[in-house]
Amino acid sequence: MLDLKFLRKEYQQVATMLKNRCSEIDIASFISLDEERRKALAHIEELKAKKNIVSQTIAQRKRESMPTEELFVQAEELGVQIASLEGEVKTLVQSVEDFVSMLPNMLHSSVPIGKDESENIVERVIGSPREFSFSPKAHWELSCRDGHFDFEKASKLAGSRFSVLWGQFAKLERAIGQFCLDIQIEHHKHIEIAPPFIVNRTTLFGTGQLPKFEDDLFRIEESEYYLIPTAEVPLTNLYANELIEEKNLPLQYVALTPCFRSEAGSYGKDTKGLIRQHQFMKVEMVHFAHPESSYEQLDKMVSFTEYLLSLLELPYRVVSLCSGDTGFSAAKTYDIEVWIPSQNAYREISSCSNCEDFQARRANIRYVSQNGKKQFVHTLNGSGLPLGRTLVALLENYQEEDGSIRIPRVLQSYMGTDLLRA
Repeated sequence: MLDLKFLRKEYQQVATMLKNRCSEIDIASFISLDEERRKALAHIEELKAKKNIVSQTIAQRKRESMPTEELFVQAEELGVQIASLEGEVKTLVQSVEDFVSMLPNMLHSSVPIGKDESENIVERVIGSPREFSFSPKAHWELSCRDGHFDFEKASKLAGSRFSVLWGQFAKLERAIGQFCLDIQIEHHKHIEIAPPFIVNRTTLFGTGQLPKFEDDLFRIEESEYYLIPTAEVPLTNLYANELIEEKNLPLQYVALTPCFRSEAGSYGKDTKGLIRQHQFMKVEMVHFAHPESSYEQLDKMVSFTEYLLSLLELPYRVVSLCSGDTGFSAAKTYDIEVWIPSQNAYREISSCSNCEDFQARRANIRYVSQNGKKQFVHTLNGSGLPLGRTLVALLENYQEEDGSIRIPRVLQSYMGTDLLRA
């Protein structure tokens, strides 16, 4: 959430940010609402001052045994006007808060200006796509002796955009999750968390999913609970309404959880396979950082994801998202995209974002500096990695002409084999 003082003082900067994000929100609405609220508050203070004078006059007249009936009527009328205005102010304050809650984060100065993903900037490309001597199959076409995908049974059980993994495919997905956790914990010093998979509205507000993105969430009927869209939500809110000691920063957490997304607005996109599912597993990193070093943490988080992909020997590239493609809560985002042979394209496998103090303001997460001053921390989040999309990349990049699938060296100990046979 943006600071109200900043909004009032730098509303032109906010207007520019909204334009660069291709947002239709008009900051003039905030200025109008806020001005109306401030005028109403000033009027209330004037009326209270008048009522105070009337009350003093009543007290004086009583001491002098003079009539006070007319003054009592004035006092009652002023009280009614004050109560009515206070009701209006309460409504205006709520309107201002609602408006501000829908404003996206300010963009870091290094974010390239652009309207959509076509104007993202490729920072670096690592590895070369494999040259196949045969036409590679899409992942949903692949199967082996002891494993395959089953979308028909998933449709019977739950509907579209779900999957059932059988045998070795299920084991390979589990191996990916354990491998990613092990690296993030043992090599990159994250603390593992096992959070709830169901959270309340306040928690979702804290990270920016509510109120703007309610249609993207799965809500439990007749309750205020939702299934998590990512572990970022519970992990970031671990310190909601709490103070962190400055000496403990940065804090690095990781979790492997299911993620649930309605995929509202994505109908017709990636309808086949595992790329865009209602339910998937993901290893998520969340960091709490000092404002002076949060961009160092962002670079570190990106490097953590790159390290995983390098160990898996998958070709990938790092992309800096432009203003029109940067997420609501993020000040700056890097996408890491992995090569998918069947699509002859790079596809997103991880996003790493610095939200600066945007989420910390919404969730009231602060740190206490050594001089005792309380300030908002910076929060960061990144995928490291989603199991389904990583499985897709492995199956497609490691497939052989006879239908067998090689296992990357770093996963062989988890799988107990170096090959899934056709």
